[in-house]
Amino acid sequence: MTRFIGYARVSTDGQDLAYQLDRLRSAGCRRIFQEKRSGKSARDRPQLQSMLATLKPGDIILSTVTDRMARDPLDMLQILQRVKDAGAGLRLLDEPFIDTTSEMADLLLFILGWFARWHRLRILENTAHGRERAKQRGVKFGRPPKLDANDRSEISKRYANGEGSTDLAAAFCVSQRTIKRALM
Repeated sequence: MTRFIGYARVSTDGQDLAYQLDRLRSAGCRRIFQEKRSGKSARDRPQLQSMLATLKPGDIILSTVTDRMARDPLDMLQILQRVKDAGAGLRLLDEPFIDTTSEMADLLLFILGWFARWHRLRILENTAHGRERAKQRGVKFGRPPKLDANDRSEISKRYANGEGSTDLAAAFCVSQRTIKRALM
């Protein structure tokens, strides 16, 4: 027998789940997982993860729109894969073209997968451009050095005068490995 399982989400405590809950109950959901959390990452939503873990073959997840399930196409693809692996399906009530129980499910998953890949490439491209512009403006990336030029000079002098790397590390509040790198 098909179980209709609902999923409702809003981003903040101040938002209302009433519309989604009414739609899901009207569609036949007896159990509805709900949460008030950001949709940024599927991993950070315990109710979504609980719902996905309880799926059985033949179950149908119902939600209202795509962004209630996932805001990121890669997250959506991973959610859909878990649904498919469980032998379940997903339907979106206000977006009827998203229905993995239809004959078009494989095409839908292909298109979503392609879009997720395209979206990820655009993010990487935009990040690379932003990083390059920042470098041109003189922005330094990575950790700041633990020791400046004066510290390295002082370490060299003190080491030459017989002070050991253990004592130098304690004096400069760094590891012995950092002292050894400064002496290279």
